[in-house]
Amino acid sequence: MGTQTRVSPRVVFDTTVVVSALLFASGRLAWLRAHWRAGDALPLASRATIEELTRVLRYPKFQLSSDNRDELLAEYLPYCEIVKVTRKSKLSCRDKNDQPFLDLAESGNADLLVTGDRDLLALAGQTRFFIETPAAYRARVSGLQDDTFS
Repeated sequence: MGTQTRVSPRVVFDTTVVVSALLFASGRLAWLRAHWRAGDALPLASRATIEELTRVLRYPKFQLSSDNRDELLAEYLPYCEIVKVTRKSKLSCRDKNDQPFLDLAESGNADLLVTGDRDLLALAGQTRFFIETPAAYRARVSGLQDDTFS
């Protein structure tokens, strides 16, 4: 008897989703930490998206020390595949700050881009990868079959 290999979806999580998962241990996105740690998703990151995440974690409203930021990044980055963005998305996002997520999804052969951003969500159905909210993603993976993304 052969064993079936599970294929984890290749997922671009936007900065707001990652920050919410990392900062709010009892929040509605906290489940994502265990999700990527268990290998149930392969988060994709690029230089631009890591820079954005690092910048956001420095916001004064979060009151994070350098050590706190490093600890939070250590809860995410080791689980990521770092992608060199070599292909730009054919689509342009209205908000240029969101473009790196589309380009990462394109270059990284993502299965999904998970975001709460309206400008990115408006592009759903126009890409070869799914663009969906964290709630839709959770519904998708809670019934995940081994061949869902292969």
